[in-house]
Amino acid sequence: MVNNPTLEVPVFAIIAAVIFGLALLLDLANASLGSVIDGGTLLMAGLLCVALHLAGVGAGARAFSFRRRR
Repeated sequence: MVNNPTLEVPVFAIIAAVIFGLALLLDLANASLGSVIDGGTLLMAGLLCVALHLAGVGAGARAFSFRRRR
């Protein structure tokens, strides 16, 4: 039997890209989303998501097969 690799969606990479895009738009518009959330906060959140993605977190659970090979 041939093992089919599971499709892993890079969840944290996609989230990081969205956060970086939002931070860029806020920086270009010279705006903020309140006193707490600004471009620097979104930059740190995006870097956290990239770090989690590179660490392998959020890659999805691997399916383990309990069948024995013959």
